[in-house]
This record gives sequence, structure tokens and C-alpha cells, in this order.
Amino acid sequence: MPEAQFPVPTMAELKAKSETPEVLFWVGCAGSFDDRYKRVTRAFVRILNAAKIRFAVLGTEETCTGDPARRAGNEFLFQMQALNNIQVLNGYGVNKIVTACPHCFNTLKNEYPELGGKYEVVHHSTFLQQLIAAGRIKIEGGSFRGKKITYHDSCYLGRANNIYEAPRSVLEALDSDLVEMKRCRTTGLCCGAGGAQMFKEPEKGKKDVNVERTEEALATGATTIAVACPFCMTMMSDGIKHKNRESDIVVRDLAELIAEAQG
Repeated sequence: MPEAQFPVPTMAELKAKSETPEVLFWVGCAGSFDDRYKRVTRAFVRILNAAKIRFAVLGTEETCTGDPARRAGNEFLFQMQALNNIQVLNGYGVNKIVTACPHCFNTLKNEYPELGGKYEVVHHSTFLQQLIAAGRIKIEGGSFRGKKITYHDSCYLGRANNIYEAPRSVLEALDSDLVEMKRCRTTGLCCGAGGAQMFKEPEKGKKDVNVERTEEALATGATTIAVACPFCMTMMSDGIKHKNRESDIVVRDLAELIAEAQG
């Protein structure tokens, strides 16, 4: 659909009109620059507009939260990036932030407060669950009815922030057949990208972590692997390619599934 149908205002544009958004959508690096995850950003924007949520983005004023720098051990760079973002966010008087990236979510929610950035931060899985429960988005789950979907728990969403049920609740709204992997929820297996491993080649071993996790997903018999994290999206997609199953298995974000179910 034409982008004109899905307006994406910036905080600067709204401030110029003395308007305040209901929520700031933190897009994140992957959502802004990764070609695959840009589709998730578009899907989520489509949902926000359909639900008539007054939202805005920072646009070019948004920079990396600093999560990869801190995980890789560069604390100085992390604090530089964080303080820059906090200055921008506080300058606009931002109170509530929603993001589709668990890494951004965890950093903004749990690590920015000690540097002066105190906000209500919500992951898009929880936000989608709330919109569905409130009836602000209408789901036509017919296209997913009876289809097997398995959900991969993001480490920063699950173990780090105890969010397990929200994404599953969103998937249940699709009227699909949700099948769990052997290791899930608190015992879920990492996709292999955590701790800045996303940006380097793995150490030598018997098997890459993402391949191990992909095999667990395939064992469920699901034709769709649902994720809620750009890192997980990349690692699970690579795992599917490694297993030569791209023709019959898809990896999709929660927002993409809900946007499709909206018709």
C-alpha cells in the first residue's frame, strides 16, 4: 500500500504544532536499516495507524541505544550514546516509549534510569496484546486458523524481563495452533545473537547455536516461526537457510502476523 496511507510523524513535527503524541515509537537500528526488519517497522506502523494511536518517531534524531557497545564491553561508548539519547528524549518531554526490539526495550527500561532517562517503556508484544484486549485492532484470524506456529522466546524479553505470556496471547488471537518447542519460556534457548555475538563469527564448536535452536523449532512441525526481536529474526532465518527449509518454513515477527490478520 502507498506510504501516504501510513503517516509517520516525527517528534519535531508535532512539537512545531504544539502537539504531544500518546507514545514514542522507538524504531531501533534494525528497524531503521536492516532490509528484513524494515518490513516489521512498516507492519507495526500500519497497526498503530489502524488503531488510531497518536504516535511519533524521533527520525534522524534517534541513534543507537548503546546496547551493543555495553555488551561488547565498551562502557564509555555506551554512556556517550545513552546520554545523547536521554538529552533528546527529555528535551521532548517523552513519557512513554514502545519498541519492537527487546534489546532497545531492556536498555531503555532498565539501564537508562541510572543516567537520568526515566520512561514508561513497553515492548511491542505487550502493546499489541493491550490493543487486542481493548478492541482497538480487529483480528481476522481466518488465514492462520489451524496453522502450526511456534514462538521463540527472546532472552531480553523473557529471562531478562519476564515477558512470556504477552507474545503468546497475541499469537492465540490469530486462532492458530500454537505449538511449543521443547525448551521454551524460562528454559528457552538463546538464538545465538546475545552478548554482541550478533556482530561476530561464532567460535569453533560442534554446532552453531542458531542451528540448534532452528532444529528445535522444526521438530514442532510448525510452518511459521514467530519471533519478537530483530536479532532472533536474523539468527532463526539463517538457521532455516542452513537447513534448506526456506521453501516451506517462514520466520515472521508478531507485528507482521497481526498486520496480515487485519486484512
